[in-house]
Amino acid sequence: MGNPKYLTRIDQISQLDKTEKEKLKKVTEKFVFRTNEYYLNLIKWDDPNDPIKRIIIPSMDELIEWGELDASNEHKYTVAPGLEHKYKDTALMLVSRVCGGICRFCFRKRVFLAGNREIMIDVEPGLEYIKKHKEITNVLLSGGDPLMLSTSKLENIISRLRKIDHVQIIRIGTKMVAFNPYRIIDDPKLIELLKKYSTPKKRIYIMTQFNHPREITDVAIEAINLLKEAGTELANQTPLIRGINDSPETLAELFRKLSFIGVPPYYVFQCRPTKGNKAYSVPIEEGYEIFRKATAMVSGLAKRARFAMSHMTGKIEVVGLDDEHIYMKYHRAAKPENYNKFLILKRNPEAYWLDDYEETLSLITV
Repeated sequence: MGNPKYLTRIDQISQLDKTEKEKLKKVTEKFVFRTNEYYLNLIKWDDPNDPIKRIIIPSMDELIEWGELDASNEHKYTVAPGLEHKYKDTALMLVSRVCGGICRFCFRKRVFLAGNREIMIDVEPGLEYIKKHKEITNVLLSGGDPLMLSTSKLENIISRLRKIDHVQIIRIGTKMVAFNPYRIIDDPKLIELLKKYSTPKKRIYIMTQFNHPREITDVAIEAINLLKEAGTELANQTPLIRGINDSPETLAELFRKLSFIGVPPYYVFQCRPTKGNKAYSVPIEEGYEIFRKATAMVSGLAKRARFAMSHMTGKIEVVGLDDEHIYMKYHRAAKPENYNKFLILKRNPEAYWLDDYEETLSLITV
């Protein structure tokens, strides 16, 4: 196929009828729409419940009033334009406001809205902050999608980060391997860039986002192999999404296929309570049961993911349930004193986020 055409208007989707397009314009007037021809070709249009369609094609359910645009209060940790510093050793650079497609359940959809100024236009303030904070060993490039930048712009950022001695790991959070693997396959300069800056002592990590096993196509695997040959390390993270991967069988198949191609499952995230996301969200306790059953179906190499929520206070891993309680642990914490704190809460089957639990029965260090 080569570089596929990008589509940014719902009336460009020929597989939808006129009535459906008119209805969905109400959604796209509120939340940005974007896809490409490669990804559209993965959809089985005769299946009304097709999971790939659900990932990328708007739904009227997005108009249900629920959630907030910044559900994890990321603005609280912004220390320079486009730079967040939430965890001591990790900085997050928002370097792009464009994606290869817009997931309908995106937790950062606010950055695509007109007037949003969170994306890093000038890298200087962010780089200066990182230089001064020697505790930062990891820098995550995100957005938007960093691989939507030109390779020359990406190199400008990566090369300058590599000049900062204490930055050991550069991570690139991207869904382009699923959305448009030709971005990688058709750009040898990108592979050269990764080979140059992913060194034996300072690796570049590519954090992929495969949400459903059908995204793992032969073309996507070709792109993955090129990234591996370039010396990068890969790991996958996905939210748990209603109608896409919310069955143990589907999630287990995703874990299994990822392990077969050498991309370790890393995180399964609780869907953030972002505006427009109600119909895509699964309650925490139901989600944990799905996750637990899925991991029971696969080998050790396929069960390395953690089920976690990116809460304002930290990355909180769900680790167990009994008849009365749910058990969680701070896997990462914004406040150092919360590291490894273990939470025991009274169960609430309707809880979608930590804040939905009325009472923390115990908060202990383990």
